[in-house]
Amino acid sequence: MAANAAVDRNQPGVVEAQFARVANAGTARHPQLASLLAASGPSSARDLADAVHLLCHLYGRHPGLTDLVVQSGTAGGAANWVKDAAESFERERLYLVRLTAAVGPQPSTAGSAQTESAIAAQRHALETLATSERKGCALGAATALVEDWRSLRRLLDRAANRAGIDIPACTLPDEESVAQAITAGADTPGAERALAFGSEQLLLQHRALFDLLEARAEARQD
Repeated sequence: MAANAAVDRNQPGVVEAQFARVANAGTARHPQLASLLAASGPSSARDLADAVHLLCHLYGRHPGLTDLVVQSGTAGGAANWVKDAAESFERERLYLVRLTAAVGPQPSTAGSAQTESAIAAQRHALETLATSERKGCALGAATALVEDWRSLRRLLDRAANRAGIDIPACTLPDEESVAQAITAGADTPGAERALAFGSEQLLLQHRALFDLLEARAEARQD
């Protein structure tokens, strides 16, 4: 599955809206991502290591979000897509865990207790989305994660280059298959609304994570 496959952006309705949400409210728009990707100064290694560690706290555990969606059985017509996504994310999870070990220890930063509390709350929020019984909600979170992970993968690959480890091929479902999953799973007005809610909440957690990374980077400079 080619991660860069094109999808028809003129598709109407729920598919178009979902891609627009990720494009407008996803990680790619966060200034801290741009800062981490462009940084080359003496603090860049610590900032990248911090990002990798926090992402691992959020997504390095098993079962992950997509695994929980599979277990919940609420994906409807997109059930097979979610299973494929879970298999791909297991490879991403293993890459993240290996990268976390390669970048070294998490940099010492003031407010570690608050960080732990924030990450625990985010994990709980993601688990709640993934196990929601409201049809469409979990699928919204899963499809938003797949799309937003493309931006997060750029960050992981940058950290891998700095750490000198091999970068595995990304096998996430491509945009065409994401569009097909949305069409299959959000087949009622209620499911469409739930899908929008699940994706919005997933993206909110990602923005909060990068707000936290930005605050921690600033704290280390003080």
